[in-house]
Amino acid sequence: MSRATIRLTMAQALVRYLCSQFTEIDGERVPLFAGVFGIFGHGNVTCLSEALEAVQEQLPTWRGQNEQSMALAAIAFAKAKRRRQIMVATSSIGPGALNMVTAAGTAHANRLPVLLIAGDTFNNRLPDPVLQQVEHFNNPTMTVNDAFKSVTRYWDRITHPAQIIGSLPQAIAAMLDPADCGPAFIGLPQDTQEIAFDYPAVFFEERLWSIPRPRADRDALAKAIAALKTAKAPLIIAGGGVRYSGAENAVASFAAKYGIPVVETIAGKGGLTHDHPVHCGPIGIVGSTSANALAAEADVIIAIGTRLQDFTTGSWTAFLQDAQFISINAARFDAIKHRAIAVVGDALETVTELDAGLADWRAPAAHLPQAKALFAEWNALLDRHQAITNAPIPSYAQVIGVMNKTARPNDTLIGAAGGTPGEITKGWRVKDPNTFDCEFGFSCMGYEIAAGWGHAMAKNGDGTPIVMLGDGTYMMMNSDIYSTVLTGHKMIVVVCDNGGYAVISRLQQFKGVPGFNNLLKDCRITDKANPLHVDFVKHAESMGALARHCDSLADLEEALIWAQTTDRTTVICITSDAYAWVPGDADWDVGVPEISDRDSVNAARASQIAIRAKQRVGV
Repeated sequence: MSRATIRLTMAQALVRYLCSQFTEIDGERVPLFAGVFGIFGHGNVTCLSEALEAVQEQLPTWRGQNEQSMALAAIAFAKAKRRRQIMVATSSIGPGALNMVTAAGTAHANRLPVLLIAGDTFNNRLPDPVLQQVEHFNNPTMTVNDAFKSVTRYWDRITHPAQIIGSLPQAIAAMLDPADCGPAFIGLPQDTQEIAFDYPAVFFEERLWSIPRPRADRDALAKAIAALKTAKAPLIIAGGGVRYSGAENAVASFAAKYGIPVVETIAGKGGLTHDHPVHCGPIGIVGSTSANALAAEADVIIAIGTRLQDFTTGSWTAFLQDAQFISINAARFDAIKHRAIAVVGDALETVTELDAGLADWRAPAAHLPQAKALFAEWNALLDRHQAITNAPIPSYAQVIGVMNKTARPNDTLIGAAGGTPGEITKGWRVKDPNTFDCEFGFSCMGYEIAAGWGHAMAKNGDGTPIVMLGDGTYMMMNSDIYSTVLTGHKMIVVVCDNGGYAVISRLQQFKGVPGFNNLLKDCRITDKANPLHVDFVKHAESMGALARHCDSLADLEEALIWAQTTDRTTVICITSDAYAWVPGDADWDVGVPEISDRDSVNAARASQIAIRAKQRVGV
């Protein structure tokens, strides 16, 4: 091995290393790190920014408006790239770093890679306490960056310039590992960034990374095959891991061959098109009647690439008590849940090997046709809810129907928090695979518009991101409308103004509590009869976007067609009904007061106890 060295500051070496990492997407060699979202402050502006400026044509830096939103944009980029390409987000120390903690939690919950780099205090402590430093009287080594430990898969603080030689490869390996995938955090003390060190030249040699595809244990496969051969009403639940493995076609072919209906989790939605012959709808609390009916009767359930969160399982009330789960997952932690036959391995490889071992077995001939008949009933229900009427205030379902009609097949729909996830998961009919992003692993309000920016970067003109969100979420984080205009990354934003946090008000009242502090009219405000509404059109226009308010569904259709022709981000606002929702038929376990003076709360408590009586308790 060559003993040649290159003398660089730690910050320069870090950036040079990032520029030397590559991956393959669809056979094309591309940089592993596609760019950096950055807001500079005194923790990263003098050293890290100096290094980034020198490579801006190779590793472009994009200026965000908020540290949280730029990290969320990085997460959406990774999702659009199906975890095969990564963005970096960097901030200064203190509040800038802490703003990224929420985004780190979002990436952690959704198993998505993002490299977070934040400035830190001085290792030598000579200038302590520095600006934005939080002092811990009993532990001088602790800084705000320790907050990332609970929401990252890999965490390190570089206290000597040589440490990045071992740390950076480990961070990348964690982000690319299908089992451990999630955010990585690197803290950079200010005085460490400036120090020069003689780095081995080989450290900067180009490296081509690939995503590992672990094979399943043969005995576990044999157990899964034996269990599946006993099935009379099998069901496949396809999660986000199917998409990240690139296993959509393999799962669809497997299901068609053996006559097994496929239902999707929120993260898995979009792996199959809506009209695919084996697709039978989304499952769970925000799912379809068809998928939930199939879940209620399934005797053997193949859960592929899903962590089986409560919105998928109906808080574990959606299945038979004695249903057998076969869990195919790259992560052991997810695979063993509820005494499943744990088949730990890559989705694509495992489904292929499962197929090879099933031989002549098939599900009963009538099973898949009966499932598709249930799905046809669900589609008819959607048609009724999405039908165009002259109602002065349209429902979410009607808005989604118009959006779906006008969207091009390669446009990607994006949603996250509030009432949107339930309505789009139920009502959006996917036209092309992998054109749906509903962040509901963390339900992070504020993800939507930032995610539109990330998707626009990832799509690079191949379709347009269409962001759907409520007025409450818009008010929480909207500044990346300006970012997209500034950088030339177009998206379409549809704001449904229903007067506040409507879906959480719905839950509040459903559980017996009077409307309180959610809808604008239920808040402590000056004029309850006429609460002030934001003019979203003027607000968006002030950030450089084009915008239009719609008074009817006909206006909405016309505006959406117009939005496809514009040269920049376009915002469309429509008043929507705060009380009209597509009904669900799955249960959800939430806390309801054990005692109350309200009869409505006591009734809700009794209902909640009945729900808990139906739960599978860990088995």
